[in-house]
Amino acid sequence: MTSRVRAGASASARAITTTLQTAERGGLVRRTTLPSGLRIVTEAMPGVRSAAVGVWVGVGSRDETPALGGAAHFLEHLLFKGTRRRDALEISASLEAVGGDMNAFTNKEYTAFYARVLDNDLALAIDVLGDMLTDSLVRASDVDSERDVVLEEIAMHDDEPSDAVHELFTSSLFAGSTLGRPIIGTRDTITAMTRSQVHGFWRRRYRPEVTVVSVAGNVEHNTVVRLVKKAFDNAGWIDGDATPEPPRSAAATAAAAPGVHVIARDTEQAHLVFGVPGISRTDDRRYAFGVLNAALGGGMSSRLFQEIREKRGLAYSVYSFIGTYAGAGTLGVSVGTLPSRVPQVIDVVREQLALVAAEGVTSEELLRGQGQLRGASVLTMEDSGSRMTRIAKNELLHGEHPSLAEVIERVDAVSLDDVMEAAQLWLQEPTLAVVGPFKQGDASLRNALR
Repeated sequence: MTSRVRAGASASARAITTTLQTAERGGLVRRTTLPSGLRIVTEAMPGVRSAAVGVWVGVGSRDETPALGGAAHFLEHLLFKGTRRRDALEISASLEAVGGDMNAFTNKEYTAFYARVLDNDLALAIDVLGDMLTDSLVRASDVDSERDVVLEEIAMHDDEPSDAVHELFTSSLFAGSTLGRPIIGTRDTITAMTRSQVHGFWRRRYRPEVTVVSVAGNVEHNTVVRLVKKAFDNAGWIDGDATPEPPRSAAATAAAAPGVHVIARDTEQAHLVFGVPGISRTDDRRYAFGVLNAALGGGMSSRLFQEIREKRGLAYSVYSFIGTYAGAGTLGVSVGTLPSRVPQVIDVVREQLALVAAEGVTSEELLRGQGQLRGASVLTMEDSGSRMTRIAKNELLHGEHPSLAEVIERVDAVSLDDVMEAAQLWLQEPTLAVVGPFKQGDASLRNALR
């Protein structure tokens, strides 16, 4: 695999095109890196009539200063408000008029803008996305009007206990780190944020060297490269050599805050998340953790679902999850239950986690977990949108492009010992987040962690 073009590299004066995967290995994947550092990755799917396009920028809430909390998400909204060539209506109507759709989302470490269209309309989709990302106006009037929309979104999340409990868990587990801040920002930061601040964040951080344009479907790589060059050629955005990527604003591994954290709400149901620090997104053990997650709480046959819902009837919703970032991660269990049952639910969760850490999983659970991961890997390859997302994440986050066969080989290579070793992370001192009719320091919650 060819390394990325960096500032000062000898090859920075020309574009570099590399074949990352052949058609025989599951799909033709190619990458072109422009002198500016912009990477264009495509996967050809000759048997379909659609094309999915994504612009993935390696900037998220993790990269914000305290005063700019929520800037990446705010900007995601604002880039839909108009450019010099299109107003907000024209941006949405242009793709809807040809039966396409477009959207965007912000994560802790990246922001993505994407569209899906018929293959004949690929040029239009690339042109609209390129126009938005490089030539938006970000007017003061748009900042003021969209501010109210974001504040409504914050209120909506605050009113939803299942969202609030995950936010509380993350902020506690990553206390003191930018990873612990809410992606959407806070009411205070969004209210105070100015047009100059948002515009400056966009111009400083949304640079070609941290951007990947991914396209999958009935496409031809050289044609895509030509279309991207044309669409992103605004105000010299892709001119010149790559410049160094800005450093992330804070370490991910700030001290966790184990123990009990409560948001008191007069709700009929209590929502809780029980978890510990996990692994980073590039950790070689991630396949073992995937199998472990499937066995613990990845479906109706999992231990936690069977023990908590099927056998005891203690909850309707129960699942485990894995979150991975650069240099950090999370392992967690999420449950919604009656407030009176919270201590019993925590007891069962801790009992099952201790059991799997001491004894591992069974051979049947190993095979079932591997089957879940294999099936999920194959099923996500069935449409152009999923493939576009896969190649974008491989390029932006993982730095490799394994074929489907290679992914399945890695899953099948996971052993019982690998899963048992992964389960040892559950022996760390846990963090418990609860949203419901409890008070901070509630004795029943404290005692449940002893």
